[in-house]
Amino acid sequence: MTYALVFPGQGSQYVGMGKDLAQWSEAARDTFIEADEVLGFSLARMCFEGPEEDLRLTENTQPAILTASVAAWRALGTKVDLAPAFVAGHSLGEYSALVAAGSIGFPDAIKAVKERGRAMQQAVPAGEGAMAALLGMDRDLIIDICDTVSSDSVLVAAANYNAPGQVVIAGHRAGVLRAIELYRERGGKRAVELPVSAPFHCALMEPAARRMKDVLSDIRIDSPKTVLINNAEAVAIKDDALVVPSLVRQVTSPVLWEDSVNVMVKQGVNVFVEVGPGKVLSGLIKRIDKGSTSVTFGSPEDLETVISCLEGG
Repeated sequence: MTYALVFPGQGSQYVGMGKDLAQWSEAARDTFIEADEVLGFSLARMCFEGPEEDLRLTENTQPAILTASVAAWRALGTKVDLAPAFVAGHSLGEYSALVAAGSIGFPDAIKAVKERGRAMQQAVPAGEGAMAALLGMDRDLIIDICDTVSSDSVLVAAANYNAPGQVVIAGHRAGVLRAIELYRERGGKRAVELPVSAPFHCALMEPAARRMKDVLSDIRIDSPKTVLINNAEAVAIKDDALVVPSLVRQVTSPVLWEDSVNVMVKQGVNVFVEVGPGKVLSGLIKRIDKGSTSVTFGSPEDLETVISCLEGG
């Protein structure tokens, strides 16, 4: 049995996340205390009690999910001798993965993702951008739709290749709406406009990418102790010199999640443990590779299933 740890991104947040872990595990509780000290406000209270509208703000969501994920990883590590073959994370989750790999310190990661959320929010004026999930259509056909709609003044591009038949697009709002129309004209059955505040992972995020290059240049980066499969190219990152350029490219590049999972499967991974809030990645992994086992660890009641899975039970 060969396993990987994977970490969720934005959209997995919910009021109450991490609360039961913090009550159950001293390691998880200390993680939230550490985050509060770094940020100068009670992120723990926001995660545990809300209000939801504050938790949904991108600059709060990103450090909140990072903290809940690292808290879960640390709590799990007190119960299981963790030795994954790979780590990976979806978008924001790549920072959690790098913390777990020993590449970025947790306090630095919190500061970085707080700024990442702010920079991504500010990159495009409110209301000008949009994202939508286009379901049940081959990625090449969706790329063609985006190319057809895009012009010198309108940009639409694939932002997430999440799983077979699930591609998210991002760009100018008018362009995204036109792409949805064209998708339906070409036989697409289900398009879902996403409730997000900015068009992530496309060229409109270039100002945020420039900001993150500056932010990350001031952070200590070590070579990952566990190999990271990155978002931007779905390749192995083993060298500290590759980490920052990869994270900067990630801001404007599509998240190659389907490709990343397939890379790990080809390298022998047959079990994926999603560490942190929600079950989004586990659902995607089941669609990507039906032969793999996927389990989650986000609360104490998940521990028995995870241990059984890792022990081959």
